[in-house]
Amino acid sequence: MLNIDGSIGEGGGQVLRTSLALAVVTGKPFRMTNIRRRRSKPGLMPQHLKAVEAAGAVGMARVEGDRFGSRELIFEPGGIRSGEFHFDIGTAGSTSLVLQTVLYPLSLGNADSTISLIGGTHVPWSPCFHYLQLHWLHYMRKIGFAIELELESAGFYPRGGGRIRAVVHPTAELSPLRLTDRGPLKRIRGVSAVANLSADVAERQKKQALKKLGKLSEIVEFEVLFLPSPSIGTLLLLLAEFENSQCCFYGLGARGKPAERVADEAVMELRDFLSTDGSVDHYLADQLVVPLALASGASEVRSSKITQHLTTNAEVVKMFLPVSIEIDGAIGKPGSIRISGGKQ
Repeated sequence: MLNIDGSIGEGGGQVLRTSLALAVVTGKPFRMTNIRRRRSKPGLMPQHLKAVEAAGAVGMARVEGDRFGSRELIFEPGGIRSGEFHFDIGTAGSTSLVLQTVLYPLSLGNADSTISLIGGTHVPWSPCFHYLQLHWLHYMRKIGFAIELELESAGFYPRGGGRIRAVVHPTAELSPLRLTDRGPLKRIRGVSAVANLSADVAERQKKQALKKLGKLSEIVEFEVLFLPSPSIGTLLLLLAEFENSQCCFYGLGARGKPAERVADEAVMELRDFLSTDGSVDHYLADQLVVPLALASGASEVRSSKITQHLTTNAEVVKMFLPVSIEIDGAIGKPGSIRISGGKQ
């Protein structure tokens, strides 16, 4: 049994989620202590408990310590079970992060699986649904994953209540990626979305983004969306497409937060990215570590920024898989990630 200190590196929930996913993939049991020790509210919160439950169901696992606030967990997987799964987080906890915990093992199963999740789909500190659908899924398919995503209703903080559905088909072979030179910028796709708010809010977000983008606005194609949702919320997303890669940034609305500031946040992050030689945004770089570690062959990715989240995730992956992961670059600066090895 692997013994994992949950406070290593960044010390957040990603240590747990990556461990759960790879335990099911490899069949390796683990004991984790100091779960989320570096957070203001340490231990297992509802979102993390649901990730444990989801991984336990998919991995037919024996679990100890799966209770609210627990800082220690034992997880002993028994295989990979394909099928239909339904999980309700019960809060605005991130559906994206729970989904990513089980997608990788289910992709290595022997039959199609369907997952439905209720919770937060557009909430802080996690990839929103549209980021997954327009950006993350683009690269997952390049690697070889066969995944379909559908948003049935959006769930914004603090109410949540959003619904997403994913269909996962078994994959026969996973291929490496080489994303080292993004090439020239070709176009920018914009999404200004609102839920239970007037069209004026969406238009204000769009207008502000175009204003702040300056000359770049000439290559922007904007779409305005009205999302079904039990709650109120807004989104401004920018997806920049280059000759060889793409990057994605977004801002989320909040009570008392002007529509213009939502747009400003997305534009500022995009401009920061363009000032680097990164091929992908630092959020995606972190999310590529697990799938590329499962692929056969050598991958190389140039990130706009090396983060502690990335380096921590790499350390956890190496506990479960016989892979080499080299990260060149200082925290907060552009850098390269090289992953070679692959399957268990």
